[in-house]
Amino acid sequence: MTETPSAISADDFRFAFRSHPAGVAIVTADAGDGPVAMTVSSVASVSIDPPTLVFSASALSSSTPTILKAETVVVHMLAADQIALAKLGAQRGVDRFGPDVEWGRLPTGEPYYPGAHWLRGRVVQRVDANGSTLILVEAIESKLHGDDVDKEPVPLVYHNRRWHTLSDRSSLPTSSVPFCVVYGRDE
Repeated sequence: MTETPSAISADDFRFAFRSHPAGVAIVTADAGDGPVAMTVSSVASVSIDPPTLVFSASALSSSTPTILKAETVVVHMLAADQIALAKLGAQRGVDRFGPDVEWGRLPTGEPYYPGAHWLRGRVVQRVDANGSTLILVEAIESKLHGDDVDKEPVPLVYHNRRWHTLSDRSSLPTSSVPFCVVYGRDE
């Protein structure tokens, strides 16, 4: 009989992901009990046809019960100049839709932050995963370009428990970085 290796410690797992940067997004929803929002760094593209994304919702978040009941959600991809919004969605016990917060409702009823680039989507699957839920969303509407379509937003990134931005200075020159490394071959 083959022995199964024991799981790594929570500290080792946390350490591994502290060195893995992630984009920052806010997910909003309203399942009929009022709007909720939460900041997530787990958004990932799953498929282009149909356009599908996934994010993780922790059972510890007060927003998760509403997001789990919602048929649709709005996923806001945040830029560096929206760090205050990212912090708002990550903070406990604050009014994320108060009078001092710029927000609105889409014609379909979902709460959203109009200054952010967003994707509205239909929840197509929920997968329980050790105290969290993976939520798969098929994108059905987007607001990715504003009046200034030539200006790309500077991404907001979360890395090692701190907020960061990406810029031209942070990119590596493509001429010195191989696109694909093939091991065992001299090419």
